[in-house]
Formats: sequence, structure tokens, C-alpha cells
Amino acid sequence: MRVLIVLLIGALLTSCGQDKKEIIGKKNKLKIAYNVLYKDSTSNYEVFIMNLDGSDKRNITNLPGVEWTYDAYEDDIYFISDRDTAYRNYFLYKMKPDGSNKMKISDIRLEDSWHGSRKNGTELIVRPHRSVDTAFYILSNTGEIIDRIRPELDYFNDPQFSPDGKQIVFRGGNKSVKYERGIDDELYIMNDDGSALKQLTYFPENDTLKKWHNYTAGPPRWNVAEDFISYQSMQNGRYNLFAVKPDGSKQWKLTENDMSEGWHDWSPDGDYLAIEVFDKEQSQFHIALMKWATKEVTILTDSTYKYQQAPVFVTDFE
Repeated sequence: MRVLIVLLIGALLTSCGQDKKEIIGKKNKLKIAYNVLYKDSTSNYEVFIMNLDGSDKRNITNLPGVEWTYDAYEDDIYFISDRDTAYRNYFLYKMKPDGSNKMKISDIRLEDSWHGSRKNGTELIVRPHRSVDTAFYILSNTGEIIDRIRPELDYFNDPQFSPDGKQIVFRGGNKSVKYERGIDDELYIMNDDGSALKQLTYFPENDTLKKWHNYTAGPPRWNVAEDFISYQSMQNGRYNLFAVKPDGSKQWKLTENDMSEGWHDWSPDGDYLAIEVFDKEQSQFHIALMKWATKEVTILTDSTYKYQQAPVFVTDFE
């Protein structure tokens, strides 16, 4: 009996050790989610995912209408969708990297806007549709409204929290509609209660090549490792990436690529930059990956689809 007990305890310890090794051995693999317009379609956008080398590209939404991702926290991919509602009436959903567990987060209609998260993904910041409210909403990750923030600007969109969650950077302007002629959209920053509003970016006054509908400053993304904010801007007749310090003390051109550059995202450690790149005529959009230390750029997509846009890093717990 004593021998049997010893054997049972030994087997149990071995099993626990193996389970622990399996848990420790699981890799947190970075992937890239991005948005694709299906061929021969004007309104069927799908969310795709791929590995960092461009392999294993998959459609993970497979729904009619518009599905578009703007943000992810770890293995939760957030996306807006007009499923089960009127055309381009967007609501917020989330899913896992394999497309499973699709879940509606909120019944609040949203603008077509980037959004962000803080407090380990437990709180989100979104832009409600103008028919709902003129504010940013901070939501719990189950959809409850925690706070409403109303910047003193005619236009504001594309909010993102600072890494510590205490500030909000966003696009703002002097017109109430994104594409209203004469809008001067720039990046602004404020405290998470709406106080201490400050303009961060300033478009060069001598640049006359930008058309009125081009981005002066596109949606901001925060590089946590080096503590700067990146954005796209149409300067000298082409879209490129630029950067600004959170206190506005420095503003500079970030990259020197030959391609036009648009929406983008940083890996959590700041080692990689995923960029939507395209030719000047905008005849083909690709997703590119830059190793930030070496500035080496690899195109990850092919020309199966024309529009492949707005990459977002996702952690896949394998």
C-alpha cells in the first residue's frame, strides 16, 4: 500500500510538472490584424489576420457589410460592424485571433473612428456617432459608460490613451465634420477628465501641396518604448509618418520610405512598426512590417486585394 501511495504521488507530481511545463512552454505570438475590401465589392470589408512573416493569411470575420478593426488588447480584437443594422451604422464588437467568440460590446452607435484601451483592457475610449452625443465615451469592456469627455473643439475623433492611461491624444479641428472644406485637423492632448487641452502638432504653413481633404495629422499611435506619438500627414505632396513628443517639445519626420504611408501600429515592445503603404496614385495598398532598430521593411501582402489597410498588432496565446 505504501509503495502504491508513493507511486500515485510520484505520478501526480509528474503530471503537475508536465502541465506546468506545457503552460510555461506556450508562446505569446504576435500577429497582425488588418482590413480588406473584397474584390468586386464597394462595401464588404473583412478583418484578416496573418503572422509577422506574412504567412497564414485568414479572413476571421466572414460577414456581409463592413467589419473593420482599429484596436486590440492582447488577444481581444476590437472591431466596428454594421451587421444586423442599417448600412454603415457601426457598433463595437470583439473577437479572438481565430475569429471565435464574436461579441457585441455596446449598443451605442459609433463614428468611424479609431479607439483605445487602458487598465489592462478593462476600459475603452470610443467616439459615439454625432447623432448620439458630441463627446468621447470611456466604457468598461462590457459596455457600461464610465465617463463622458467633451473637448472644447468643433471636431474630435480617433482617441487613444497614453500608456499610463492618464492622458488622451486625438485628432481635433475647427470644423464639425471630418471632410468639411477648410478643416485644420491636428493632434491634441488632454488629461483623461478633459482638462489641460493642448495642441500638439502644427502643419507647416509654407506647404501648399496638401489638398483640403488630406490628413494634416492622421490617427495617433503611441510608441511606448520611446515615448512619442506617431501619425500620418500629407506633406510635400505625399503621405509619410511623423512624430511628436507628448509635451509637444519636438516634432519630426519619422520614416524615410519611398512609399506613401498611412495608418499604422506599434508592437507592444516598440520593436516593430506595421504600416499601410501605397503608391502615390493609391492603386494598391499593402501591409508592411518595419524592424524599428534597423529600419528594414518587408511587404507582407500580395496584390490579391487592392485595399489592405490599418494594421493592428494582436497577441495570440498559443
